[in-house]
Amino acid sequence: MSSSPYYGTILATGMLVTGTLNTLLTKLQDKQCVGNCSDPDPAKREYFEQPVWQTLNMFYGEMMCLACFHLFSLYQRRTGVANRNEYEPIADGSPESDASAAASVQDVPTTDALPAIAEAAQAAQPKPIAGWATLWMWVPAVCDLLGTTLMNVGLFFTTASVYQMLRGAVVIFSGLFSVLFLGHRLARFQIVSLLLVVVGVTIVGLSNIVSPPAHVHALTASGSGEAEPDSAVDMEAWRAALGVVLVLGAQVFAATQFVVEEKIIRHYHLTPLRAVGLEGSFGAITVMAAIPILHVLIGRSHPGGYFDATAGFRQIVENPSVWQTSIYIMLSIAMFNFFGLSVTRHLSATSRATIDTCRTLFIWMCSLMLGWESFSWIQVLGFIVLVYGTFVYNRVIALPF
Repeated sequence: MSSSPYYGTILATGMLVTGTLNTLLTKLQDKQCVGNCSDPDPAKREYFEQPVWQTLNMFYGEMMCLACFHLFSLYQRRTGVANRNEYEPIADGSPESDASAAASVQDVPTTDALPAIAEAAQAAQPKPIAGWATLWMWVPAVCDLLGTTLMNVGLFFTTASVYQMLRGAVVIFSGLFSVLFLGHRLARFQIVSLLLVVVGVTIVGLSNIVSPPAHVHALTASGSGEAEPDSAVDMEAWRAALGVVLVLGAQVFAATQFVVEEKIIRHYHLTPLRAVGLEGSFGAITVMAAIPILHVLIGRSHPGGYFDATAGFRQIVENPSVWQTSIYIMLSIAMFNFFGLSVTRHLSATSRATIDTCRTLFIWMCSLMLGWESFSWIQVLGFIVLVYGTFVYNRVIALPF
């Protein structure tokens, strides 16, 4: 089927659709009412805000990639088909594809900001990762855990489109860390493109603070349509600012994950699909071990909070809309990784970066159509600058100077 002229289109469409659905489904889950839903006062309703459980959900989705890897390996052994691992480096900053980003050593750097990967491709083939060495993948899994949890909390306070755009800031930190810790050198066009990304992210963040998203539990109790008091507007602005800070802060952990992954890839051979699966497995084990500990240390003294394991589990099992959405999110994460890796293999890393930029646009369009956010020209300007900087960094377009 790979010889079909439509194969590339199918892969690109699959990546675009599943990637868009993943973010929208996560935001939809945040909007699910799980308590006091019949109360006429929106401020007294309780919504699903369980970032730790959502992180566990993400890791379960990544674990499916490990199952796919073993199925493919079994098929190759039985049919004698050669195992092709010619992947190019790519990372979109999302937790769904972070592991696959650094698990390759070909082509020019893209949004993972690891320029020396191309040089590593010319080095001797490293030994396959096996045995106790696989535990090294626990380190980037922990980075993924911390970054994803922070982003899940940040998504509570931002719109889906702003959340997705702010994740583009990962190239800033990964570029900086690659220079500081890996000895890489950035070309002039990369430095200029990173500055453009900084400007774009700043504008997007400011647009979210200047025109903060309205939260249903911050509306007037009477629901009469009266104007919100200044204190409520100020609270929305602070919430929006907190969401921006959390999402941007999460990119530090994502960038650290890239650096650690490259360190591992320099010493061991690891296919992208297996890398995603291993990080998903180690991440799931870590979260499942942390949930009861966090519940005892924090959750019991803050009932209904982010670390209340009992409340989170009850909200999931007692609300069909929540657990059904969780299943859809897991499937979308697994399929997004599969389609993303296939695009990188059969098309190019640049194609994957371009498709991921389109994903942000589709998320924005869908959010507007669903009425989840309002149109903002400031956000449009920030998005244009962000996309231009990303395209320059990925060598999709060249600087005019």
